Amino acid sequence: MTTDSDDPGVYALPLSVEYGGRELTVTPTAVETDRGLVLIDAGPPGAVGQLRAHLDPLGFDLEDIWLVVLTHHDGDHVGGLADLLERVDAVVATHRAEAPYVSGEHDPIKGDGDDRYPPVDVDLELTDGVRIPTLAGPMRVVATPGHTPGHISLYLPDGNLLIAGDALVADGDEPLSGPKPRFTPDMERAIESVGSLAALDVDHTLCFHGGYVDRGTDRIREIHDELRE
Repeated sequence: MTTDSDDPGVYALPLSVEYGGRELTVTPTAVETDRGLVLIDAGPPGAVGQLRAHLDPLGFDLEDIWLVVLTHHDGDHVGGLADLLERVDAVVATHRAEAPYVSGEHDPIKGDGDDRYPPVDVDLELTDGVRIPTLAGPMRVVATPGHTPGHISLYLPDGNLLIAGDALVADGDEPLSGPKPRFTPDMERAIESVGSLAALDVDHTLCFHGGYVDRGTDRIREIHDELRE
């Protein structure tokens, strides 16, 4: 599926998975570039088959993925990466503060070290402001720590589209909400990160939990104000 917006070459890939003993839907995103696809988050273990099933009707193969950008190191975002890399030759990128958790130098903050996902080498360490060329225009890395130490979101200003990772969610009673405190160790920094997102010119948002929503800057500002109360 597309993002239901006017952004060419941006595809939401909702996956129905069992993770942590419960059923949930998560939404990696594929963004088209001159070199192929950038996949934003790989999903949990077992996600590869559904990723392939989404890409096929769009005219892509798994092998078209040349770059995987991880918004952060939680298992529902990274757990399927090792399996994916057995099938594709892709560069792995994440924020430098997330890299030690992905590579196995540190155990995931929220996981059990006895059953962590397979470690994967990080090829490229990202920082705030890095831009990735895409067919939808430049995609900018926005540092949004709090949910994890090096969480990032991605912003495509040409389409005013925010790919929020877990800095925002869209699977609750509101169409767009702030990060879930239960899964956010540093809420103070997470609230500051929502403020950073509120400063962007956003018309619509893609959340890993909840998918595409037709909400942007006005709602993000409301969320920031609510969280600061």
